[in-house]
Amino acid sequence: METRKTKLGANHPDTLSSMANLAFTWKSQGRHANALALMEDCTQAQRRVLGQKHPETLSSLATVAKWSS
Repeated sequence: METRKTKLGANHPDTLSSMANLAFTWKSQGRHANALALMEDCTQAQRRVLGQKHPETLSSLATVAKWSS
């Protein structure tokens, strides 16, 4: 994710995908709080960059809701 941030920028769609992927990895490693925080950051950025109704944004929002419950 950091490499993509450096090469593409923090708001590039590929960087945002990497953020989401890292959040899922952390979740699977038991790092629940870190995963949720990163997915929340990712969702905020996706709303700005991709829009509220973009499929990736909606998927991330659903993930945050699931992980928060």
